[in-house]
Amino acid sequence: MFTGIITGVGRIAALHDLGSSLDHGKRLTLEAPPGYLDDVGLGDSIALNGACMTVTSLDLPQQRFTIDISAESLHRTTGLAQAGGRVNLEKALRAHDRLGGHIVSGHVDGIGAVTRFAQVGESWELRVNAPPELGKYLAYKGSITVNGVSLTVNQIVDTAQGCEFSINLIPHTVENTALGELAAGSTVNLEIDTVARYVERMLSAGQLTPKDSA
Repeated sequence: MFTGIITGVGRIAALHDLGSSLDHGKRLTLEAPPGYLDDVGLGDSIALNGACMTVTSLDLPQQRFTIDISAESLHRTTGLAQAGGRVNLEKALRAHDRLGGHIVSGHVDGIGAVTRFAQVGESWELRVNAPPELGKYLAYKGSITVNGVSLTVNQIVDTAQGCEFSINLIPHTVENTALGELAAGSTVNLEIDTVARYVERMLSAGQLTPKDSA
């Protein structure tokens, strides 16, 4: 479990194929900020751009760690298959930590496309077009995770292509996450609010007929 509060920005230092076919995944070697891995152990969970991954090896002198990512996860995420790319990092939530953002599972629900990223006053406006199937989970002033960052939805517009939502990013967020590198046309990992997921399930379950549920 995570909170969507980014604790560091890393870099994909290298990628290695885990096999020769498209059914095989990749091994990623990541560089972490100085001291970031001091309390990390093998098997720990770290979210990379919002996708929960398992630490498979550690190189503390070089501040590097590796994760193995399956072909399925590569297909359902973005930004995790490019050497040199910067990624948002978050360590798994501990029982005594503050819940600074919202409850985040680290499971990517869909890939969105940035339609606008521009400075407005001292802040930045980020607009993202979400896949149509995620639109019902987005609400004004609700929570959404974009590349692992817990954010608040300021505006929603439903279109034939999906659901475009707008977010305000303060300078601190732009400066301390990899979101500052986004531009129109960039793709991002999206995770909907866990509460919205359960509400939708409870409402839809009551509408099923015996034949539908068979």
